[in-house]
Amino acid sequence: MIRELVLTVAGKGLHECTEEIARVVCDSGVEDGLCTVFVRHTSASLLIQENADPSARRDLEAWFERLVPPGDRLYTHTLEGPDDMPAHIKAALTAVSLSVPVVGGRLGLGTWQGVYLWEHRDHPGHRQLLVHIGP
Repeated sequence: MIRELVLTVAGKGLHECTEEIARVVCDSGVEDGLCTVFVRHTSASLLIQENADPSARRDLEAWFERLVPPGDRLYTHTLEGPDDMPAHIKAALTAVSLSVPVVGGRLGLGTWQGVYLWEHRDHPGHRQLLVHIGP
């Protein structure tokens, strides 16, 4: 089963989407299998990260901002704004798909794990995720 999720994001940052994906898993009826999530964009990525203490996410976001700063004079892909090329680099350094086991009809995540869409652009918008659930 494949389902598309459309997420609305306010802009740059980690946006938890665990509940939306968990609903797709529940609706699929699959008890044991695999959930694969794919983001259909080149300037966003997916991440499994701690969902208990927001400081872990803030530190990760800040570290990536230092690693790949906007407005670097060496970027030649600048037509879409100063945040676009850094967004492409961040997406290349992270993941555009994730696989999570389905166990007993639920995502097999650990206690403090959540699934996040990592929006790398400054602007609000919509992002599409394809969620595949299979035995």
